[in-house]
Amino acid sequence: MIDYSSASHKTILITPLNWGLGHASRCIPIIKALQENNYIPIIASDGIALDLLRKEFPYLKMLELPSYQIEYPKNSTYFKWKLFLNSPKMMVAIWKEKKIVSKWIDQYEIDGIISDNRLGCYSKRIPSVYITHQINVLTGKTTWITSKLHQKIIKKYSECWIPDVEKIPNLASKLSHLKKSNLNLKYIGPLSRMIKKELPIKYDLMVILSGPEPQRSLLEEKIKVELKRYKGEVIFIKGIIEKEQTKEKIKNILFYNFMNSRQLEQAFNESEIILCRSGYTTIMDLVKLGKKAFFIPTPGQYEQVYLAQKLKEEGLAPFANQDEFKIENLFELNKYSGLQTINNKIDWENLFEVFQ
Repeated sequence: MIDYSSASHKTILITPLNWGLGHASRCIPIIKALQENNYIPIIASDGIALDLLRKEFPYLKMLELPSYQIEYPKNSTYFKWKLFLNSPKMMVAIWKEKKIVSKWIDQYEIDGIISDNRLGCYSKRIPSVYITHQINVLTGKTTWITSKLHQKIIKKYSECWIPDVEKIPNLASKLSHLKKSNLNLKYIGPLSRMIKKELPIKYDLMVILSGPEPQRSLLEEKIKVELKRYKGEVIFIKGIIEKEQTKEKIKNILFYNFMNSRQLEQAFNESEIILCRSGYTTIMDLVKLGKKAFFIPTPGQYEQVYLAQKLKEEGLAPFANQDEFKIENLFELNKYSGLQTINNKIDWENLFEVFQ
């Protein structure tokens, strides 16, 4: 909690993108670090990202930002086309959030901003930090232009924090690294809310879902069918943020709609292997825990496909395309070493100097 004996309590606005739960969940350690260093966090987002953080920090001020209205098609072939069609709505939302943030700076006496991939959450009046692991945004043949556009946005911020290590080996490779750059980049190391604990194994398999709809639901149904042939003990977290937590035991599978950070950490540590998306936040959690995982990238999401391929080539984890996944694929894990722990201690006091 905040030490109110301190003379200075600067207020920092934290604004994660609402795209699945990854951006919000990796902001959790940042919010806790702000509190431990006597800053006052205010959280602003929308949708399930805001719902998740409201459950994690019920005592903090929560503000709502306009939705980017990112819609994911059932057919991943049309993903880029869908984004293109939605881009006018997204641009309007970015313009609106920029005006709202400018108003909030005066209304709530905000001293700094930390934006996790929200493109309009910055100000020239106060220090503004951008968090991303994608300096280069992979979109197939249009990667060069999406990367340049993203880098142009990053340049508007005081600093860009990259949750990866600068040297080789690293987690995101060409996503998070440039050969040459005039951007103010700081590699802060992997961000995770998890802590590795030596606990007895209760579950042979942990399934954890995340990401945008309808792909989250499509994968849930796919895995449920496949699990009918699985004999071990399973804990299945659907990744649906609702008002109340629910759990249900059906044969050998224990279902939860969602878990808070403490429960999730416990479940990870009590599970032998993990079946999940190859989202970067999930990968950072698995690295912190040193776990074996099987990945199913979100169809059409170039970043997740790239990360899954990279980890497979490095002999760390196998993957399968969503349509092709069979529960028998899990036997492939015997050929892979699992995610290797990166022991990095983030120097929060030094990082937060940008707000002084």
